[in-house]
Amino acid sequence: MTASPTLAKRYIEQRDEGYWLEGTRISLDSVVYAFLNGESPESIAQNFPLLSLEQVYGAIAFYLANRELIDAYLKEGEEEFEKLQQSFREKNMLLYQKLKAAQIQKQRKV
Repeated sequence: MTASPTLAKRYIEQRDEGYWLEGTRISLDSVVYAFLNGESPESIAQNFPLLSLEQVYGAIAFYLANRELIDAYLKEGEEEFEKLQQSFREKNMLLYQKLKAAQIQKQRKV
């Protein structure tokens, strides 16, 4: 008896207003940003050892099939991050300046 192929498989699930690789705590954002930065699926799978190469390809296929929606979702997340960062700067100016100075100093050492 031969096994029948899987015709459709879900790789992404929507939880808590975000997209995640099904059954994991790894966000679709992580895979998509790596892909957009030019990393190969094999490299992404190596960087996320909990993911199989199949899952990485599934996530990329989901992104490509829903590019407009996911790009808008990522842009919204970036805007929210910028708002939080601005709020942090305003509320904790001294701490922010110290962190920025430490970041600059670290970059000079590298």
